[in-house]
Amino acid sequence: MKVTYFYRNPAAGYSILKVFTTLISEMRVTLPVRELSVPARRSDLISVCKNIYYVLKNRDKLGINHITGDIHYCILGLIGCKSILTVHDLSALDCAKNPLKKAIIRFLWFTLPVRLADKVVCISEHTRDELYKITKRTDLEVVYNPIDPSFGYLPKLINIQKPVILQIGTAWNKNLFLIVEALKTISSHLVIIGKIDGIIENRLKENNQSYEVKIDLTDTEILDEYKNCDIVCFCSTYEGFGMPIIEGNGVGRIVVTSNISPMTEIANDAAYLVDCRDPISVRSAIKEILQSPELGNSLVSNGLRNVERFNVQTISASYKNLYTKMEKSK
Repeated sequence: MKVTYFYRNPAAGYSILKVFTTLISEMRVTLPVRELSVPARRSDLISVCKNIYYVLKNRDKLGINHITGDIHYCILGLIGCKSILTVHDLSALDCAKNPLKKAIIRFLWFTLPVRLADKVVCISEHTRDELYKITKRTDLEVVYNPIDPSFGYLPKLINIQKPVILQIGTAWNKNLFLIVEALKTISSHLVIIGKIDGIIENRLKENNQSYEVKIDLTDTEILDEYKNCDIVCFCSTYEGFGMPIIEGNGVGRIVVTSNISPMTEIANDAAYLVDCRDPISVRSAIKEILQSPELGNSLVSNGLRNVERFNVQTISASYKNLYTKMEKSK
C-alpha cells in the first residue's frame, strides 16, 4: 500500500503542511509515502485548473491519494482512483461575503469534493458537524491533528509579577484586539507571533503595553516562545482545531482559550475557558490564574494528560486503519 499526499502550495500557508509533516514522519516507518504540493497558490479559475491538472498528472492509479488542506477541489483530478480528503475547517466559506462567490466555494470546495471522495476525514467534531450541515454525508470520520513530539514538558515557575503571555497568530479570527483590551490593566509582557496592523500597534501604545512582535520564526523558534512564556492565550472566534492549545499543554504551560467549539473539544479540562467576545472575561481569567497557583498547577497537570489524546502514534494508527479499509475495498 502506497500513499500520495497532495498539499496546497506552501506560499498559501505552511500550517497544514507542518501538521502533516509530523504525521508523515511516523507514517514512513511502515508505509511508502510520496508528498507533492500543487503549483498554484491562488484560488482563481486558472489556478484551480492548474492544480487539478497537476493532481491528475501525478496521481497514483494503484495506490491511495490523500488531499489535505484547502485544495479540496483537486479531488476532480482523482476520479477513478482511491481518494481520501481531510477537511480542516470551513473558513473559506465563512470568509466569502459575495453570494455568488460563496455559492461557488460551497460547491467546488465542499459539496462536490465530499461527494466524490472515497473517505472524508475532519480534524474535529466541530468541523464534522459544520461539514455535515452543508453536504449531508453521514460517514464523515474524525481524526485529530497530532502534536509534534518536540513539544515536550519543560517545567517553569510562572512569573506572577509580570507574566509573559503568548499570542499565536494575528489573522481576523485570532481576536488580538480583544486580547490587547483585556491586558490593559494587567502588568504583563505580550509576545505576538505574526504581523500586526497599525490599529493594533496604536492600541498597544495607548495602553502602555509591554510587547514584542515576532515574524517569520522557524519551528524551533516558535517552540522556544512556548517554553519562555507563562500563559498561552488562544481566544479565537473561529478555528477548525486549535493547535496552540495542545502545544501549550505539551510544553506544560497554562492555556486560556475560548468557550466555543472546537476549543472546548480540544482543550477538554486542560484550559481556562473564557468568553472570546468579552475582554473582561479574559482579564478575569488571567487575574485568577495569577492569584491562584493551585489553579495553574491543576491546568498544567490536566494539560499533560490531555495531550496524550493527540499522540502522533495514535493519530497515524487511525489513518493507517482508514487506508487499510480502502485498500481492502478494491
